[in-house]
Amino acid sequence: MKTKRVYDYPTRVFHWLFALLFVIAFTIGTTVDDDSALFLFHMLAGLVLCALVLFRVIWGFVGTKHARFSGFALHPKDLLRYAKDILAGTSSKWPGHNPASSWAAILMMAFALGLGITGYLMANDQAGDYIEDLHELLANGFLTIVLLHIAGLALHSLRHQDGLWKSMFTGLKTELPEQIDHVPAYLGIGTILLLGTVGFSGHLVQNLDSNNRTVTILGTQFVLGEQEDGEHANKRRESGHDTHRRHHDHDDD
Repeated sequence: MKTKRVYDYPTRVFHWLFALLFVIAFTIGTTVDDDSALFLFHMLAGLVLCALVLFRVIWGFVGTKHARFSGFALHPKDLLRYAKDILAGTSSKWPGHNPASSWAAILMMAFALGLGITGYLMANDQAGDYIEDLHELLANGFLTIVLLHIAGLALHSLRHQDGLWKSMFTGLKTELPEQIDHVPAYLGIGTILLLGTVGFSGHLVQNLDSNNRTVTILGTQFVLGEQEDGEHANKRRESGHDTHRRHHDHDDD
């Protein structure tokens, strides 16, 4: 049994940037009124999150062995067996993503893209209240998967004491069979991903026009929401289009 590198650097960089951006977007989205200038950063975080997912989809086909989707354990029988092993406390060693983390990764990426699409439609006033409800449902579903993922990781670590939680920091897993090979680190690609994400985020912030609620990306202007001033803002609030205020009114009733 050996310690082997199973997660390359780009996979680990994506994992932590993805987690950070979700926390930022979810926190702002649930604590800041959507006519506030600060709420625009919820949308910017969502834009960067979707861009990261697009990279991860590509990496899921061309990346290292355990980063590829073909290496994910997505068969329902594998998930059921893994759950039984966890509850029974028996050993269940997976070189790459185990069934629970495989499903969690796929669902979280799908939910992130769904949030991006519904968020874009909402920002451009191209959808009704049902899209807002779907956006909120996806956000809560995303959070639920995150919490289940963390709980499953904690339970696995308590049952097996194999330091699984460290693998997304170090890329290493212990006590793997001899025939499992190290995957390439791809430090350069991971560094480019990290710096590119930071640079893209800075570009968005620098080109954000909070008054017009737009952002300019590489010379192209994108609308992040209707201008919330004057008569139009009052009409939006009177019509109940402002979701946060609508929810507060229901609470008061």
